[in-house]
Amino acid sequence: MTNRLSGATSPYLLQHADNPVDWWEWGPEAFAEARRRDVPILLSVGYAACHWCHVMAHESFEDEGVAATLNAGFVSIKVDREERPDVDAAYMTATTAMTGRGGWPMTCLLTPDLEPFFAGTYFPRAQFLSLLAQAGQAWTNRRDDVLASGANVAQQLQAHTQPVRAVVVEAAALDRAAGALLGQFDSARGGFGGAPKFPPSMVLAFLLRHAARTGSEQSSAMVAATCVAMARGGLYDQLGGGFARYSVDADWVVPHFEKMLYDNGLLLRVYAEWTRQGGGEFARRVTAETADFLLADLRTPEGMFAAALDADTEGIEGLTYVWTPAELTAALGAADGAAAADVFTVTARGTFEHGASTLQYRCDAADSDWYAGIRERLRTIRAARPQPARDDKVVASWNGLAIAALSIAGRVLGRPDYVDAAEVCAEQLIARQVVDGRLVRVSRGAQLSTAPGQADDYGNLIEGLCQLYQADGRAEWLSAATGLADTAGDLFRRADGWAEQPKDGEALYLTPPAGADNAEPSGLSALAMGLLTLSALTERADLRAAAEALIAQNGALAVDNPRFGGWTLAAAEAVVAGPLQVAVVGSGPVAREMIDTVAGSPSPGLVLAYGAEADEAVPLLAGRVAVGGEATAYVCRQFVCDAPVTAVADLERGLRESGAAGNGWDRT
Repeated sequence: MTNRLSGATSPYLLQHADNPVDWWEWGPEAFAEARRRDVPILLSVGYAACHWCHVMAHESFEDEGVAATLNAGFVSIKVDREERPDVDAAYMTATTAMTGRGGWPMTCLLTPDLEPFFAGTYFPRAQFLSLLAQAGQAWTNRRDDVLASGANVAQQLQAHTQPVRAVVVEAAALDRAAGALLGQFDSARGGFGGAPKFPPSMVLAFLLRHAARTGSEQSSAMVAATCVAMARGGLYDQLGGGFARYSVDADWVVPHFEKMLYDNGLLLRVYAEWTRQGGGEFARRVTAETADFLLADLRTPEGMFAAALDADTEGIEGLTYVWTPAELTAALGAADGAAAADVFTVTARGTFEHGASTLQYRCDAADSDWYAGIRERLRTIRAARPQPARDDKVVASWNGLAIAALSIAGRVLGRPDYVDAAEVCAEQLIARQVVDGRLVRVSRGAQLSTAPGQADDYGNLIEGLCQLYQADGRAEWLSAATGLADTAGDLFRRADGWAEQPKDGEALYLTPPAGADNAEPSGLSALAMGLLTLSALTERADLRAAAEALIAQNGALAVDNPRFGGWTLAAAEAVVAGPLQVAVVGSGPVAREMIDTVAGSPSPGLVLAYGAEADEAVPLLAGRVAVGGEATAYVCRQFVCDAPVTAVADLERGLRESGAAGNGWDRT
């Protein structure tokens, strides 16, 4: 049987196209069918790389008996949370409110009017069948109670999702947030909190900026300890580069093996920034390997980036990645196999399942040439193993994160190939997913999703284009970013603040609360970051005011709960530290050295524009000339400009006097 999912854009939905369940995509046709048949809706939400989504699919949605029950008594709707984050957020709010926790797969029962009356996550087959039977009986025999329950849930949730008051985030509040994070920091293992432990990428971005602005050794130390622990542990792919979604333990040993583009885009930026702030050769290596992973494993034929690699291989989690001592010996020989087991912490007992171990890097004494050779041999053998599936849909928001990260990594490491990859991605994304000035959230090959761009799509792509402009100097990126910023203002700004869904988007039973960063930047914090960077590059006061309003709208949440407000706090650091605007005019070796000098500064508020000559199309280059025909740098901080300089040493001095050198400024 092929159901209605066979034409979907989402690889997750396509995974269910041959289920015996009569699936519908989310949309008015499915809702009308529920009303016509007078039956409740089963809403199942997940994503392609989700391990437990696969388990529930195999146990229940591929089962003829379960399918018969669903087809007889429900309209079943399947949603990819990555394609429709608005739908996911609305019903995840209900799930966490009704059960105390959330996660995927998410399983909700709705009235035909889309109000939830039951919510949960993963259910084993027997429990799922019992749930369906009870729901069917309640719908038949106690309909009024079910409808009243759904209405009550909706009313209660609406009452708790009102806008919060705006709070301006000033320097003292940023210091308090950093102090609060220190109190929650796991000094023994790095990171924050216990198991499961997630990579705190946005918090690390904030702490890096806080350290650059204030010189805080405590903020620097939290970043360094966490970055080292994550990249030495099983969370990091010691052979192929890139990070898994999270660690199931507190020591970063055993990952949940899916690799998400948003995690790796965010962490690539963090490690590149840490490299710039003195992370040394270790930080540089992890930065390069993570960027190489993006290019090797997630780049699509069109030059954009796929959403994820699956957690499972042939239905077994981690099959591609784990090793036993015997496998290392077979691959490398007795001596090298034993040495590799020691370096990678592969034990006879195993650190994962069935006596296998994830690879960790725990031995600094390994000879670098030997280590590089061992890794290459193991990579070759691993490449012959079955490989995880790839979710090859292109999400605008996450590609924006990748563009920004590759642009920054390219500047910091002196790798023009990373910038070239970001350019191709930006070109393709704009050509394919900007339609009549508006972003489409998802594409897959030549196929466009019907899902509209959300606030995070606009914010993260604007930020990516701004970082790309600073890496290659092509003014077209500023033009594209400006167009998206103006559209975003039209779509997401309301009388009482900013929203994460467009004004003309689908009206759901609940507009979930906006603002909190979770696995990725929230729509509001993404817009704040992008608009703030763009405002400094374009000298548009209205964009800066919008960014400051977005930060204030998130301010109370971010300062009170900094683990869920890292991206807002990082943007606020740029407000406090900047704008610091640098323009370099001229060409030749001195101009290049000036550009590289600015690229080595970690100042949160710094932006760079450069060109061979004055350029009226770029505000920071307008009217600015090469003094005496020599490469010239112009430095302005908080709208006050220094005299132009033609010597690199004078530019460095100006940056230091502006506080832009930061703590541990490392230009090596």
